[in-house]
Formats: sequence, structure tokens, C-alpha cells
Amino acid sequence: MSGPSDNPLLDGRVVIGLSAVVVAIQEDDAVVLTVRPPGASAEGLPFGPFDPQGHRTFELAMRAFVTQQTRFTLGYVEQLYTFGDKGRDAPLADMGPVSGNAQPGHARVISVGYLALATAAVDTHAPGSEWRPWTRFFPYEDWREGRPPAMVLIEEALWRWADGDPQRMARVRLHFALDGSPWNEERVLERYELLYEAGLAREAARDRGEAATALPAPLAAALGEPMLSDHRRILATAVSRLRGKLKYRPVVFELMPEAFTLSALQRAVEAIAGVPLHKQNFRRALERADLVQGLGRMDAETGGRPAELYRFRREILGARPVSGLSLPLLRD
Repeated sequence: MSGPSDNPLLDGRVVIGLSAVVVAIQEDDAVVLTVRPPGASAEGLPFGPFDPQGHRTFELAMRAFVTQQTRFTLGYVEQLYTFGDKGRDAPLADMGPVSGNAQPGHARVISVGYLALATAAVDTHAPGSEWRPWTRFFPYEDWREGRPPAMVLIEEALWRWADGDPQRMARVRLHFALDGSPWNEERVLERYELLYEAGLAREAARDRGEAATALPAPLAAALGEPMLSDHRRILATAVSRLRGKLKYRPVVFELMPEAFTLSALQRAVEAIAGVPLHKQNFRRALERADLVQGLGRMDAETGGRPAELYRFRREILGARPVSGLSLPLLRD
């Protein structure tokens, strides 16, 4: 039988870190709430260690961290994923100094991520806290104006890394839509982890204790900014989850105000999915799904012809199975 010193759960060598990906729509962009702790070299997500003595549940602790660090109160929340890999070539979690017997660098960190959706990117007025477009961290994920020109630089760097290896080349083609492979907007996490494995994500050198290789400025910009700890991996997971969930749950309405135009709804969906949608087909799909209802009044603040305001028929959630939104792509 193992004694207390053989069990990491008993001797304090396991730390549970809680992180929150808080998403809103701001000026037709999907934005995420970030924090920059004093002295930190990069931005991160609201986060903190779970205290089994002081916190009743993971979610309550996470909500408290977000409010404490950003002065923002969460609404819709769901658990995203638990990152507990040991010895895997993946971004390393770091909670900084921890309480108890665990020492920084010796504790195994289990990261529990949450996804939270907000109807507005309310100014938090908290020092070091900002709403950032998630394209700041994944610029190659925005295909609303077509294939990003910067993808050329990423492709060249990945081909150099693949160096003719068939398995590596196949993964590059699949995840980054090369040589005729279709773009799959839901593969955000796979793309980031491939860049990490290739040493192109700047977190990779940090986690391996190596000096960061200076990348040409255009390539560095194309790859996006690094984040604290394993937060960019958690953010990539959240973007993947939300993009997939659009299609089978009406989750986008958790990001919309009570009254909205159909154009604003389409722009919000496009901002999340990162792809352009066919306007008429999108509206036909909305009509078939019977998810929205006209309010009989117009929005005069559209800057052009007044558009009718709609609301989400939230009452149907308890009345029948409700699917998500069809994403009819705009084809050239």
C-alpha cells in the first residue's frame, strides 16, 4: 500500500488551475477577455489555483477569479476541457507560486478551462484587463475576406519543418487546407498544436527552456501573439468548441442583445466561425429553424436603410429539441 508521500494528491504535488475564456462580440469581431498580471511578459486568460479548503466548486472559484481580476461578472458558462497530460509535447501550465507543500516547478498542474459567453464587451476598468480580438492570437483563423495572405508565410515555414516527412506533410495539408484540402474552421486546436510541435509557436521554446528563435517580423505577425502558461492552447480549444457548437446548438444567441438585426446576427456568426456566409441562404435557414421572431419595430442606427429588429425565441428551448444554425458559405 502506498504511503502519503507516494500519492501526489495527498502530498500537495498536484495543483488544479482554473482558466476562463470569456467571449463577446465587439464591432463585428469576436473578442476575448484577457489579463496581464504585474510584471508578466504576455497576456493571459483570467485564471487562478483551486483551493479545496476555500472554494466550494470549480465554477464558483472560476467566477470569483474572473470578477476579482477583471471586475466582470459572468453569465453563461460551461466547462470546456481538462488538460492533465503528463510528458506530452504540449504547452505547459504554470500557476506560479502555489500554496501547501507543492513548490513551483515541482507540482503537476491540471488545467480546467471554462467557456463563458457575454452579450456585450463591457469595459471592465480593471488594471491589466482588456478585451482583445482573438485574431490577435490566431490571425490565420480569419477567412472572412478569403484566404489570409499571411498563410503563405506559415505554409513555407511548415513545409521547411516537414522536410519531406510523409506524416508531417499530410498533417500540414489537412490542418492548413493545402493542395486542395478544404478549410475546416473547427480545427483551431489542431493547427495551434501543430505550430507548437514545429517550434513556430513562441510558447514552444519557453516551455523547452530554450532561447527563442528570432522569427522574421512578417512571419511572427502571421503566427499571432503568445500567451501566458498554456492559455493559448485553452483559447484554441474554446474557439474550436464554439465554432462546432454553432451548428448544433443556438449558442450564438448568448452573445446577442435582446433585440438585434439579422445582419448583426450574421456578422456575429461570421466573426465566430471566421468564414463569410451567403446572406440569402443564411436567412432562409433561420426561417426554417424558426429561432427568431420579428419585433415589429425598426433599428434606425444601422447607418443606412432601417432594418427590422428580431429576438431569439428562448421559450422554445424547453418545448422541443433545438438545433444550431446552418452555415451556408459564400462561395466565389
